[in-house]
Order: sequence, then structure tokens, then C-alpha cells
Amino acid sequence: MEEAKGLVKHIVLAKFKDDVTPEKIEELINAFANLVNLVPPMKSFHWGKNVSAENLHQGFTHVFESTFESTEAIAEYVAHPTHVEFGKLLLSNLDKILVIDYKPTS
Repeated sequence: MEEAKGLVKHIVLAKFKDDVTPEKIEELINAFANLVNLVPPMKSFHWGKNVSAENLHQGFTHVFESTFESTEAIAEYVAHPTHVEFGKLLLSNLDKILVIDYKPTS
């Protein structure tokens, strides 16, 4: 198997604080999804909630996946003022976070 040329996935696992309301979570997810319209290097965004029966989630409840054309594009995204502002807001509502970037195999 070969790594995809250029393409990079940005995975965020999150556990929201217990006192964050479902409405606030929805608001944050909508803001995260809207980054694809505001930060040019971000090409796509998908998210979901943990549905695994294996009970190995370590408390993480949500997964967010963004697609970028390169590791350089992720660096541009990470430094983008809109992402920085959103990141501060998201982090203030999280108990735990894990971020992984990877190049998918073909």
C-alpha cells in the first residue's frame, strides 16, 4: 500500500465537558463545519458521534475529519486566524482532545 500523494486527513477526537449543553455542542459543530468556507486550505469536513460497541473510546464522544491537499496546507490552516479563534472556543468547551494527521493509503 502506498500513501496518497499529497492528500492529508486531519482527525480530531473530542470529549465535551459535562456541562456543555447539546445546543452548544451543535453550535460548535456548525462553526467547525463552516471553517471549510472560511479557511481555503480546508477542502472537506465530516463529523460523527461514537457508536462503537467495543468500549475502547477512552471517553471521546465525537470525531471530526477534515481533508487537506498537503501537510503544508494543514500548517496554513492551523495558523489561520479564523481557525485559531475557533480553536480557542472549542478547547474551552472540551474535557479531552486528540489530534492526528495522516496520509491515507491507496
